[in-house]
Amino acid sequence: MALPADRAGEESSAETEDPGAAPHGNFINYYTFNPPENRLSLIPASLLGELGGRRESETVLMLDVGCNSGDLSIALYKHLLQEQPLESDSPRSVHLLGFDLDRDLILRAQNCNPFPQNIQFIPLDITQESSHTELTSYVEKFGCSRFHLCTCFAVTMWVHLNHGDAAFLALLSRLASLCEYLLLEVQPWKCYRSAARRLRKLGRSDFDHFKTLAIRGDMAAHAKGHLEKQCSMELTQSFGNTSWDRSLLLFKRR
Repeated sequence: MALPADRAGEESSAETEDPGAAPHGNFINYYTFNPPENRLSLIPASLLGELGGRRESETVLMLDVGCNSGDLSIALYKHLLQEQPLESDSPRSVHLLGFDLDRDLILRAQNCNPFPQNIQFIPLDITQESSHTELTSYVEKFGCSRFHLCTCFAVTMWVHLNHGDAAFLALLSRLASLCEYLLLEVQPWKCYRSAARRLRKLGRSDFDHFKTLAIRGDMAAHAKGHLEKQCSMELTQSFGNTSWDRSLLLFKRR
């Protein structure tokens, strides 16, 4: 995730001076130190075909939340389509929508997008009510009610730190309402401490909610509990942990 549009330019400048100065997670050149392969090596290329036994002629809609500069979005798209041709006449039509708060990162993603017919990048703030309308309008264009697969990699912490416990749970609820399957990577609590420590070392203001958060400890367990108890989703598979010791969890709508 990133930050509101009216602060994007200010934060991007600070981030250029020091990559650690990105309190909303909008790190420049993020994928140079956490390359897409760190996640893709755990995700089976057959995943799309396994989602509810979809027929290959169906349109499949994917959503990537907090896509940064789009490197992982594009790599994931290619990874999941590697078992079939990428040509436009491919029997399965797969469309991916990626979004991030940082307009500079989205512009970079748009300029480097090799599949503009099937991948779209837009600036969007998932914590705003208007985001739900925009995302549902997107799926309705394809005659669908939800995205078939939503990916949310290392985003929850930034919403949690900057907006609090209620926003953390609201984010999970919103994601669950938007998709049939949710592939979620939740930062562990040690990442919260590291992020706060990094800001302090830079002499910057602490996160607004860090010291008052009631939801702490096993963050993946907290997310799983909320999704299963409050959002009518169930954990169907864990793809293991990344090299950064973060689990990739696949949830399915019940």
